[in-house]
Amino acid sequence: MTFESFIEAQSFFLWATFGLALVLGAVANKTNFFTMGAVSDMVNMGDLGRFRAWLLAIAVAVIGVVILEYFGKVAPGDAFPPYRNGNLNWAENLLGGLMFGIGMTLASGCGNKCLVRIGGGNIKSIMVMLVIGVIAWFMINPFPGSDQTLYTVLFYDWIRPLAVDVGASQDLGTLVAAESSGMARLVIGGILGLLLLVYIFKSADFRASFDNILGGLVVGLIVLGAWYVTSNVQIDADGDLLSLGSYYEEWDMLADSDEGRPAQGRPLSPQSFTFISPMGQTVGYTAAGFDRALLTFGVMAFLGVVAGSLLWSLLSRSFRIEWFRSVKDAVTHVIGAVLMGFGGVLAEGTRRAAEVIGRGAAAYAHHSKGLELTGYDPRGLMGSALGYAVDINFVIGLGTGLLFIVMGNYLGKVRSNYMFGIRTPWTLASDEVWAKTHRLGGWCFVIAGIAMAITAVAVPDVTWTIYIVVTMALIPVVYSYFAYRRIEGFAPDPPVEED
Repeated sequence: MTFESFIEAQSFFLWATFGLALVLGAVANKTNFFTMGAVSDMVNMGDLGRFRAWLLAIAVAVIGVVILEYFGKVAPGDAFPPYRNGNLNWAENLLGGLMFGIGMTLASGCGNKCLVRIGGGNIKSIMVMLVIGVIAWFMINPFPGSDQTLYTVLFYDWIRPLAVDVGASQDLGTLVAAESSGMARLVIGGILGLLLLVYIFKSADFRASFDNILGGLVVGLIVLGAWYVTSNVQIDADGDLLSLGSYYEEWDMLADSDEGRPAQGRPLSPQSFTFISPMGQTVGYTAAGFDRALLTFGVMAFLGVVAGSLLWSLLSRSFRIEWFRSVKDAVTHVIGAVLMGFGGVLAEGTRRAAEVIGRGAAAYAHHSKGLELTGYDPRGLMGSALGYAVDINFVIGLGTGLLFIVMGNYLGKVRSNYMFGIRTPWTLASDEVWAKTHRLGGWCFVIAGIAMAITAVAVPDVTWTIYIVVTMALIPVVYSYFAYRRIEGFAPDPPVEED
């Protein structure tokens, strides 16, 4: 897969990722291929069907990767994030895994399931995703106006000294046969993969389950496909074949301008699917106003899984709007999302994340280029009045957030009228639909207000305020349609007059 320009190569890199993720989202939705579901089935019901499907995906991916790596077709050693190095961050990974496991239980699913459920109409998964995304973003990116991340503030000083230097790459091939690691990986990976396949298919129940076989096989092949695509996109630079990452490193020598240059080069490295860091990357991409420089494999994987799940939900007519059952349910999911945000990044490893992904933060001075008079810039005007620089994005976001919180507390008590409220054809036609829609709308407004207040502090960008307002305004509108359909039904056809 060789291209004449960086833009062409990167576009293929991103759109191929989206296509693979689209299939992944559709298949995961159809087959219920989820981590927590597999574990809960095994623990609570003794049903190993979905667990074996997971093992099938692992077996297919392992066998495929070791074969392709042996023949030089994939490059896991250059992966992003770096999976192979000499530092065994055992405490970091154990803590991250524990936090992630508890978090996905409280939040009703793993990162993949969260995205799949969003595509299926689950609104509470949107809230879970936003919380995970913000936590994941600030785990590996500095706070505005600072060089500190959540990881450096909360974990680095005490958890990094616990890491053990094993002196070589941690993969089994290198540890067993350092000088012949390629062959060792092929043999060990092949044996382990074949043993897994024997264990998986010895179950007659599993062999009879089309969905489990489909889910495990397709997911394994998609993981392998991502490794292959991200390892083989090349650019022909005057006869020299360069990977996207190599081209980025030599950008100043090869490119005529900075047009189309990504923010970071490491996300162009070989990789496959994860779901926590991509949520953070998507938050950053959105907060930056959909800046193409921040468009990565992770962002396209995120969008593809959601789109694939939505497509299958519509085709199978399983799309259904879901919301929190109670305040306790909402709090539980938020706590779970926070733990998943921390745990997912820790378990993935943050050994080089800050230097690889972090871009720094925007400046908050009330001048631009030092040329404007204070009074010509609203931010500067407020800064002069108060004695320090004020970010107008912060003021708008926080003020709008507080307004929505107040409005949300009253919205659920508004009676049916033609002047104020969520006035749709379905709420105006039914008092019960009006009441249910406004109760939901009240919660949406409060949550939107809290979200806007948080983003005003964490990511002071008025763009976020617009996104949140639009999203939370649409939710009760859409809900009113489905509520009317469920409660009142559609009007019958008018009777036909007989002659």
